[in-house]
Amino acid sequence: MTTTLPLDLTDLRSRFAGEVLGPDSPGYDDARRLWNGAIDRRPAVIARVTSNSDAVEALRFARLHRLPIAVRGGGHSIPGLSTCDDGMLIDLGGMKSIAVDPVARTAVVGAGVVWGELDAATQEFGLAVTGGEVSDTGVAGLTLGGGVGWLKRTCGLSCDNLLAADLVTADGRAVRASAEENPELFWGLRGGGGNFGIVTGFTFRLHEVGPILYGGALVYPAARAQEVLRVLRDQAATAPDEVSLMAALVVAPPAPEFGEVQLQPVVVLAAMYHGSLEEGERALSPLRSLLPDPAADLLGPIPYVAIQQMVDAATPRGLHYYVKSEWLSDLRDEVVDGLIEHHLSRTSPIGPILLHHMGGVASRVPADATAFRFRDAEWSLTVIGAWEPGQDPAPHTAWARSAWNAARVASSGGGYVNHLDGDEGADRVRQAYGAATYDRLAALKKIWDPDNVFRLNQNVRPA
Repeated sequence: MTTTLPLDLTDLRSRFAGEVLGPDSPGYDDARRLWNGAIDRRPAVIARVTSNSDAVEALRFARLHRLPIAVRGGGHSIPGLSTCDDGMLIDLGGMKSIAVDPVARTAVVGAGVVWGELDAATQEFGLAVTGGEVSDTGVAGLTLGGGVGWLKRTCGLSCDNLLAADLVTADGRAVRASAEENPELFWGLRGGGGNFGIVTGFTFRLHEVGPILYGGALVYPAARAQEVLRVLRDQAATAPDEVSLMAALVVAPPAPEFGEVQLQPVVVLAAMYHGSLEEGERALSPLRSLLPDPAADLLGPIPYVAIQQMVDAATPRGLHYYVKSEWLSDLRDEVVDGLIEHHLSRTSPIGPILLHHMGGVASRVPADATAFRFRDAEWSLTVIGAWEPGQDPAPHTAWARSAWNAARVASSGGGYVNHLDGDEGADRVRQAYGAATYDRLAALKKIWDPDNVFRLNQNVRPA
């Protein structure tokens, strides 16, 4: 572990409305922790931003002292890119404002808001925007990297519903990006990650959703995994946009609703219908008839906010994580069999293998409309290796890589930029965008951040 640099923080504190923490400050260790407990880094200074002015001052101080800069929203960066050793951590977590306009169907959201908070605020009016599937994921990071969620097939990705963004640029200017103002920057922010500045605010388009939808999950013992995944594949091929489907290969938690399969390897078939309860029940009823006698039937009327929290228990904050992802063109038998084999030979009872069906509205957005590339992939695969603190990570990371490799025969050409881990390298970042999009992002980076000040991210280097 490196040793943090001694810094005189007096000047920064005198100009700063938020809290400034050094390594000796009370609360420093809590403030530096992330969702991924495997990341243990010690910033020289943590600046808890409350406004654009704070962000400008933190950036000025960091550049004056030539400190590497990490920007944190919700702190869910898988490889820990939202923190650093011996640098400046600009923490936006205190920017929690949410202003919902139910008439215009828009929401103006601070960069420290997490999806559980935004969902709760918008659902008061029966509205929502595509959000993350873990409720304490930050709105900022997810949106800037694309934003895959339950509403993607009817509403598009999170970035597709971004109407405007406010940010502080590398030279300390506060600017706004939208279709009318700085449109090329706006294009890059929708999928290009944190490469262009400190994004402090987001304006979203909202959609009518719920608050009660038809959805939930059917749970089967792992012995039926092949049957379940093949039914999932067949149903997904003809599903209307309103139906969202995903599968999770997990170990069932010790909860009464899981009955006899508690603490056993299972396959969870999760589904949601974006529409009326009656239409949803009709649309999802074939799952029960094609896959009778589940170990647990949790399918029925359910609040949208509960659907948004279904994966929370499988990815608790503080565990150690290693993640691999890939966009898949299909779910052929070879992929199904390989993932099941790894599910049954897992090295840890924690950490799911997730398959999300894509398509719908998100797939019909023109490829050059945003910086998000993989519009035509049929499936998104996420393999999460997880282990308790103190355990040897090697077998769990090797298992995750092996499971990922078993599915890459059906790769569409890269992984989800929000799910790239720390050992992926620059080539995988380029693959995540594709050559044309990457080159366009690099040209944009040269304009807005020619010195690559914002490089602690899935970095696009200036052209």
